Amino acid sequence: MNSAIKYSARIKKFLSILGPGLVTGASDDDPSGIATYSQAGAQFGLSTLWTALLTFPLMAGIQGMCARIGLVTSQGLTVTLKQHYSKPLLYTMLLFSFPAITLNIGADIQGMGAVANMIFPAIPVSVFCVGITAILMFIIIKYPYQKIATILKWLCLSLLLYMVVPFMVKQDWGLIAKNTFVPAIKFNKDFISILVAILGTTISPYLFFWQTTMEAEDMAHSKRKVIVDKQVLDNMKTDVNIGMLLSNVVMFFIILTAGSVLFPAGIRQIDTVDQAAKALEPLTGKLTYLIFALGVLGTGLLAIPVLAGSQSYMLAETFDWKAGLDKKFPQARPFYVTIIISLSVGLSLDFLGVSPIKALLYTAISYGLTAPVLIAIILHIGNNKKIMQANTNSKISNFLGFVTLILMTVSAIALIYFLLT
Repeated sequence: MNSAIKYSARIKKFLSILGPGLVTGASDDDPSGIATYSQAGAQFGLSTLWTALLTFPLMAGIQGMCARIGLVTSQGLTVTLKQHYSKPLLYTMLLFSFPAITLNIGADIQGMGAVANMIFPAIPVSVFCVGITAILMFIIIKYPYQKIATILKWLCLSLLLYMVVPFMVKQDWGLIAKNTFVPAIKFNKDFISILVAILGTTISPYLFFWQTTMEAEDMAHSKRKVIVDKQVLDNMKTDVNIGMLLSNVVMFFIILTAGSVLFPAGIRQIDTVDQAAKALEPLTGKLTYLIFALGVLGTGLLAIPVLAGSQSYMLAETFDWKAGLDKKFPQARPFYVTIIISLSVGLSLDFLGVSPIKALLYTAISYGLTAPVLIAIILHIGNNKKIMQANTNSKISNFLGFVTLILMTVSAIALIYFLLT
């Protein structure tokens, strides 16, 4: 009996550690990300499975730095940029980030609406898009931070649906292992393009801002005064590492699903998540298709508040507005109005005829151009003793950060090259 109580206490303690890192990692697998991973599997089979092993430590390294900045400074990344760097740099980051985040929101809403329409064909896609947007607005405005954080944590469970699908079809596990641990790179435009897309989808600038702000928010909402000591930093690392691991495991299983089902069937082009789900139905049955579709809806409900929230925090921190998901609407009116506007503009893309593919292309360009600059700044902040005091980056953090910076810079150059040619 005592051992059962101790075991239960350990589980509760472990779950209490999980928070911003888990939500940030899970939100990275949004509907637009799922479309990218599905395309990678459909176009190249299992050849890109190894990328999940590459992106995990890179994501963990960068998001860990952002989390540490939030813990040590007790403020968002935008405030730190504003206080210690030039305003033109801050405004340039905002200029590139806002259109990208809004387009990302729009693509995710369209993807969720299209998938919901597949499950209930009698209801038009546009009705689902409006309904999803209204539900998200209501939840974000109505509930305080702690409640929203709890909802987002539970929505992370929707990602587990993607780990089920590959086990519903026959797999060659030897071939899977080979493609996971032995990188295969094809030096042609299409393969390099999908690698750039995967990097841009997994290492996204809006996640840097969200992670930093949420760590600061979590400290502010703690029932006791938090001293940033070794235990706090270790808990943060556990949270971030588990969040990024979950994100990359899900990415791995989505590529595996598309690579083992769509690729052998000769389906090479997947532009949207509903296309991926539709393609699965005749090949693996209705249950697989429903699981995939429900996963899209869950991840969208998880990711869109993160996208809209990160954008609003960035604006509020830049212009010194009162901000916080714990505040009532009248207390932080500009903060919530920004969320409403970003969701409304994202929704309007469907009615304006902007295709989710174009939205994702423009999003990728904006993220690709801003990510290397932001990573360089985060590295600089992480090593700045004036800001970080005794909690500057470790050698492993710097190594992972510089590798990520190099890869994202190469990706940005490749992206520009492919666009021009």
